[in-house]
Amino acid sequence: MRIRPQRTCGTGAGIGASVVAIVGRLSALAFIACGPLALAAAAQSRPAAPAQSIPLKLPASTDTTTWTIVLVLTLLTILPALLLSMTPFVRIIIVFHFLRQALGTQTAPSNQTLLGLGLFLTYFVMQPVAAQIGQVAVAPLERHEIGPMEALERASPPLRDFMLKFTREKDLALLTEMAHIPRPRVPEDLPMRVVIPAYILSEMKAGFQIGAVLYLPFMVVDMVVAAITTSVGMMQLPPVIISTPLKILLFVVADGWNLVVGSLLKSFY
Repeated sequence: MRIRPQRTCGTGAGIGASVVAIVGRLSALAFIACGPLALAAAAQSRPAAPAQSIPLKLPASTDTTTWTIVLVLTLLTILPALLLSMTPFVRIIIVFHFLRQALGTQTAPSNQTLLGLGLFLTYFVMQPVAAQIGQVAVAPLERHEIGPMEALERASPPLRDFMLKFTREKDLALLTEMAHIPRPRVPEDLPMRVVIPAYILSEMKAGFQIGAVLYLPFMVVDMVVAAITTSVGMMQLPPVIISTPLKILLFVVADGWNLVVGSLLKSFY
């Protein structure tokens, strides 16, 4: 009996075709994956295009409008410091703080209300000085007759004269000695770096003096209420509960806001 050998030609041809198909697919995937990398490498190998320069034209140093904008932005930046250092705002806000503490009302009037009233009173007092500065410095600057530095120099004398009216000689002498500058013949010859801190010291002292005077009548009310509640044996009742309404009533009956604001304004005239 003969055994016929099996034919494997068809099977081998099928395996070869499968291998060729797999290799083709792998080649296609490799081309797809490596295509962007090849394009990127080719782009890097190309010479870079020259960068286009953007023309930038700076304004001339004599352009008054440009310097005016710079000056206005600078003044807006340092406006809070100017407001606190060269105006009556320091004295006014100190007096309002002491008044609220003396009344015993911690949040009434609110800080925003006191600040707003202080700002408008400051504007009321400083309006003549501001008008003078506008006449001698701001108006010529707007007409392009003077430069910004000259405008600042022209604006300094009105402010200096205003501050010197309310500055004590003792504070001026202290700052002059600490600055190691010779004593001038008249206070108007002092530089602003001496006048401004001396003015702030004088305003703080004036504010504390007015605040101490405001404290006295309210302190008397507190002492009387505390003595009465202690003498009748009301130990568990805080005297503040009784004294605060009495102080507010006393302040309203005496028209306290009119008296305080009137006294503050009269101290500058």
